[in-house]
Amino acid sequence: MNKKPCVLVSGGAGYIGSHTAVELIGAGMDVVITDNLANSDMSGVEGARRITGVDIPFVDVDCCDRAAFAEVFRRYDFDSVIHFAAFKAVGESVDNPMKYYRNNLASFMNVVELMHESGRHNIVFSSSATVYGEADELPVTEKSPRKPATSPYGNTKQMCEDILRDSVGAYPSLKGIALRYFNPIGAHPSALIGELPRGVPQNLVPYITQTAAGIRECLSVFGDDYPTPDGSCLRDYIDIVDLAKAHVAAIRRMIENKNKERYEIFNVGTGRAVSVFELVKTFERVNNLRLNYKVAPRRAGDVVAIWADTSLANSELGWKAERPLEETLRSAWAWEKHVRGIE
Repeated sequence: MNKKPCVLVSGGAGYIGSHTAVELIGAGMDVVITDNLANSDMSGVEGARRITGVDIPFVDVDCCDRAAFAEVFRRYDFDSVIHFAAFKAVGESVDNPMKYYRNNLASFMNVVELMHESGRHNIVFSSSATVYGEADELPVTEKSPRKPATSPYGNTKQMCEDILRDSVGAYPSLKGIALRYFNPIGAHPSALIGELPRGVPQNLVPYITQTAAGIRECLSVFGDDYPTPDGSCLRDYIDIVDLAKAHVAAIRRMIENKNKERYEIFNVGTGRAVSVFELVKTFERVNNLRLNYKVAPRRAGDVVAIWADTSLANSELGWKAERPLEETLRSAWAWEKHVRGIE
């Protein structure tokens, strides 16, 4: 009898990590979560346990603490890692670059070294569409050139991709997949896990839901004079559950030795461009709400438009984003109501 695959999910208490843990378990895999709870709390782990009915092992550890992290490798029998653990606020990274370089690079280098030293094989890295910058052609494919990063956060994503590529090249036992996310939004249909930012939200949908809940007075739409159909920026918004399922597909691909190269990159998006105004109006319509929002000046560093060509992930991973935007925005509001105790 073959034993279940076991996956270490670093940063698994967070938004994407907790949803991915749920989908891995739903796909018949075992999961171990590590997190230092710097940007999350135990609600993500507890929610994932409630959804799955599994007492998912959790270790409170900082991936940058190599000795403590190595103990996780000695204690648990996993062969794959999905690495989410990283700081992710673009603005903060500009103000405090060393915090981001030290944390995001050291944590990932520890993952790669410990995987190599302990004879583990499969690494999925949580990358980002920020690596494409202001793209020359849209939609972007995996062959689109990476542009110079506009923030230390974005730079750490590029550098970690390079670390994974070079390490896979040097260590024949390792395989790696970098998943370049576009804009994850929404929550689990159960409303037991979702995006719960600390302080003022840096992402659009949590700001929308907090405005709807009366926590934020007004939503600012940064710019209505971009060269787009309605003047607002265009983005590729992917449902968090669809995104989580892409990680399951990536792990399976490596476990089943279906990867064509030992290091691969896949775009994870919907392939559809949605404007900020369209997102706001769709949220209002599906939840029967009116949002207080205003147009504010453009924000420095915002890309005009970016969305994914997902054909490679569709064909090679056998994965496709499926959840409609309307359903995703309903789930985001259901989660906000659950967190705030709104009937």
